Amino acid sequence: MPSIMSDLNLQEIHDFLIAVAKKAGEMITTARPTTVAAGEKKNSADLVTETDQAVEKMVSTTLKEKYPDFAFMGEETYKPGDRLTAAPTFIVDPIDGTTNFVHGYPYVSISLGLAVEHKPTVGVVFNPFTQTLYSAIKGRGAFLNHTTPLPLRDPEPLRQLDSAVVCVEWGSERTGNDYKVKSETFRKLCASKEDGGAMVHGLRSFGSAALNLCGVASGALDLYWEGGCWAWDVCAGWVILTEAGGLIVDGNPGNWEQSVDGRRYLAVRKGEGQKAMVEEFWGWIQGKMEVGI
Repeated sequence: MPSIMSDLNLQEIHDFLIAVAKKAGEMITTARPTTVAAGEKKNSADLVTETDQAVEKMVSTTLKEKYPDFAFMGEETYKPGDRLTAAPTFIVDPIDGTTNFVHGYPYVSISLGLAVEHKPTVGVVFNPFTQTLYSAIKGRGAFLNHTTPLPLRDPEPLRQLDSAVVCVEWGSERTGNDYKVKSETFRKLCASKEDGGAMVHGLRSFGSAALNLCGVASGALDLYWEGGCWAWDVCAGWVILTEAGGLIVDGNPGNWEQSVDGRRYLAVRKGEGQKAMVEEFWGWIQGKMEVGI
């Protein structure tokens, strides 16, 4: 029996998503961000702007007109209990990096992904402030600005964490078990070996999951560890990273087969020694994140 994917023109979908991303980018760069109260935002660090809402409305309307039979999952229209199905589904974050957007820090992207049979299949991540476009189709490679293959340089072997740059995010949840797991893990990663730490070269926290995954795909970052983000944060970047030879597993130790909506992720760049690096990182995690369980 042929799969759903065999009936889809993935190149056409990819090219259409790029056109939609460029249109969204114009909306983002010309906006004056104003935060609004919307939905079930948990605290003052969990922001949404009128632009988030306007961009998602434009994207969802445009995609529905072109692909009326596809499902849609977006950050601003998600309702608790919504579940990803096997149907072709556009998974969209209209502004990934809303806090950066509000503060004028240009590490912001629109993330447009397509999942088919629960698998990330097409991904487009566009930073409209830097005009940086990452894109990929499953099985066809990943590219920067259409033509430059990812990763951007021949990958060196992955040795140990003491020679790695690791990307992490605090997230908007600032209390409870998972905040404690993150905080204590960050401390262990940074600490010197004399103080019982991994002594990584550096921890980086940029504020956009999609661009973080693209940073790992490009080879500029060695790893990215996250708990608490959503399918729309990672779907597009997932395709780009894996097509660039990267690996994504569970952010909690032991599970090598994470799902796109699993909400805990560890991403590792292309290079010899991927699995050993994953196992070393898992060994430094201080506890177990509960999100996604």
